[in-house]
Amino acid sequence: MPSPEKWNTLTARMEKLGLLPDDITEKFIRGSGSGGQKINKTASCVYLKHEPSGIEVKCQAERSRELNRYIARKELCERFQEIILGIKTKRQQAREKVRRQKRRRSRRSKNRMLDDKSKQSDKKQLRRKPGSSD
Repeated sequence: MPSPEKWNTLTARMEKLGLLPDDITEKFIRGSGSGGQKINKTASCVYLKHEPSGIEVKCQAERSRELNRYIARKELCERFQEIILGIKTKRQQAREKVRRQKRRRSRRSKNRMLDDKSKQSDKKQLRRKPGSSD
């Protein structure tokens, strides 16, 4: 359960962004996924919808309803920043970093890398004992 200080900082952040509590529709619904009988009986999944912007958040990260409420509101703030204000959040920056890492190398950098590898290979060839051939 989040501490009162965390709730206060979150409400202050929501007010700063212009997310008013009256504009948010909150529902508690039954969760889905693994968990057996308990997950089918309790309504610990939190659904939030910000009416003016139409942003929807559904959170079932934890077993506690209060903790899910906190996480959902935090997620709503992040999405609001991403979509409406255009500010890149940490999650979006991490996504872009992974995309850059997976991107294909340019022809020039690929050739440079291959040249470095061949130079390293030549160095290792010179370190071998004389007469050993593989």
